[in-house]
Parts: sequence; structure tokens; C-alpha cells
Amino acid sequence: MSSHKNTTFKPRDPARHVRTIFVEESCLDLPYTKEILARAGHADIRPIKDQGQPEFKLPYPHSLNQGKQALLLCRNRGHFFKPCPGTREYRCCDYQVLNIGMNCPMDCVYCILQAYLNNPFLSFFVNVEDLLAELDLALTRTSQFWRIGTGEFTDSMALDTLTGLSCILVEYMGDKSTAILELKTKSAVVDQLKGLKHGGRTIMAWSLNSGPIMAGEEFRTASLDERLEAAARCASWGYKLAFHFDPIIYHDGWQQGYEKTINRLFDMVPAEKIVWISMGALRFLPALRPIALTRFPKSRFFHEEFIMGLDGKYRYFRSLRVEMYRHILECLKCRASPDTCIYLCMESDEIWRESGFAAGESTNLPEALDLATQKKS
Repeated sequence: MSSHKNTTFKPRDPARHVRTIFVEESCLDLPYTKEILARAGHADIRPIKDQGQPEFKLPYPHSLNQGKQALLLCRNRGHFFKPCPGTREYRCCDYQVLNIGMNCPMDCVYCILQAYLNNPFLSFFVNVEDLLAELDLALTRTSQFWRIGTGEFTDSMALDTLTGLSCILVEYMGDKSTAILELKTKSAVVDQLKGLKHGGRTIMAWSLNSGPIMAGEEFRTASLDERLEAAARCASWGYKLAFHFDPIIYHDGWQQGYEKTINRLFDMVPAEKIVWISMGALRFLPALRPIALTRFPKSRFFHEEFIMGLDGKYRYFRSLRVEMYRHILECLKCRASPDTCIYLCMESDEIWRESGFAAGESTNLPEALDLATQKKS
């Protein structure tokens, strides 16, 4: 297991890819905006009209490559806090999404945001006081336990050395007994989390995959060992951990690839610190395939056979999904703590049963996740 004493550990910072920062005129004088710009000495700062959009020479999706280097600081004029957009045909975990911005400087071939977005640039919401006020209202109006994440429309930590948002959210959540925050990432820049008063209310989470997928389909992301070293460091600082094998992608040697990742995970990270581990097979909107293949013509996994799911997304055939889930579940159970909740993301009760989960586990998923956070307290 990692000793957490690697003083030369300096992972790649995805925020360094930002070359231009556009700022809405009404946001220029906000103290939080000024803090962000003070950290962005390497970037070209350009004011822009409110609700205006940066212009790019190439049409979407070709402009996505350039857009990954452009950040818009703006206001969120809608709601920050919403339920995860699950589908009633599949089992959902009742996750709550805190929307902090859109898009990501990292570049994964399978990223579903490519099909959701209608602009190529990164955006981040700087009206943080409104965000916290909305959280205050949500957490005080009911006694419901909330599991909250910021990684639905962006990576939770990819821009954090610029925004510093994790420090704000972690310390805000530190005394909240009715909620827990999950920060999910493919980055490994975590030094800013050391010494924060997190109160055990923040779960640091990483997306993991088979080695060939991480190497060939996830660009400008941290390596497997970088992610796991960052996780081990967070564990040493008292943070709870989570991991997400999503999307699981079929490829030659997938069994060995996922086995190696799982073994490396438990070799480097204390199992007793892991609250939950999710699994989800590749699924995507029909619009994603032509966009991704235009941007990544050498990628091969979109050429497999798929069926249309009940949620309007393409999925692997049922038999293949079950085969992959069963194998990965067996590998995880060999080494995971008994208190760690292992679950499927957006699958039917029938798939849960066929994949080797006990009867009733899918129907009790939200309660099981809530209980897992308490056991790890």
C-alpha cells in the first residue's frame, strides 16, 4: 500500500490547458472572479457582454479542440441544485447534482457532454453566494439525507487550481449532518484539500477504467497510478473515497485490463476508506457517435454492436453487459471491504439479479448508499 510520502508527486494539472478566459462584464468586479483571475497569470483575459458567447473559427464539433482552452466565467441564471437526470426505466440512486459549470479541459472520447453541448468552450459559474444560498435552502427545508455531486456536467476538480471551489464546498459541508458531498474527477491535483475542515462530509471519488481505455481514450487525464496516489493521500487526510468504473468498455483483453486496475486500486488505497464503487457499461446518445468519430477517427469501440435502450441511449447487448458486470463484481468482492456499497448505475432490476447481486439490492440502493456513508464515518 502507498506510504503517502512521495514528496516529488506532481501530477499534471488540467487547468493549465486554459489559455483564454472570457469574463461576463457584470462579473468582473466580483471578489470571487478577481480571486480566480489572480491565479490565472498564464491566461489571456477578455471581457465579454453578459450572456454573450466566445466566437470560434470552426463550427461545432471541430471547435471543441480549441474550446477546451477557453474558459467563460459567468453567472448561473438558473438553479444550481437539481436531482440527477435519471431514467425511470432503470434503477436510480437518488443522487443530487450541484451544477458548477459545463465542459472539461480533459478530453475523453466517450464523453457524453460532446452530444449535450451546443458550444465548445468551458464555463464556470462565479455567483458562488447564490450557490451556497440555494444549498442552505435545500438542506434546511427538509430532514432528507442528500448525496450531492458536482461531476455531472463537468469534472469536479479539473479547474480547481483556478477556481478554488473545492475548498469552499468542502468547508461548507463540514458541519452538515444531513448531506454528503462527492467530488468526482480524473485529475490528481489534490494538495489544496490538505488541512481543510471537512468533518468527514466530503467523499473524494475517481473514475477508473481498464489500462488500454485510460491510455487510448482518456486524453489529458491523470494516469491510473496518479489517480490512486491522489486517492491514498486524501485517505491519509481523513477523506472518504469512492470509485466509478463507468463507462465499462468492451475491448480485447477487457477481463485482464479491469482485473489489473482493480488489483492496483486495492494495492494502493485502503479498502476500509472506500464508501462505494459503481459500475456502468458504455451508453450514449445517438448524436455522440458521429461527433466522437469526427474528433477521434482512430477510436474503435463505437464500431461494436449496440441496441437502443429504454432511455434513448445505445447500449451493449444485455448478455455482454451481464458478462462484464459479473466478472468485475467478482474481482471487486474479492478485495473490497464488506461495508463498501457496490452497485450498478442506470440498469434494470433484472440486470442486477443476472449480474450476481442479491435479491433486493437494486430496490434498496438509495438506502444502501446512505448507510454506507454512516458506516464509514
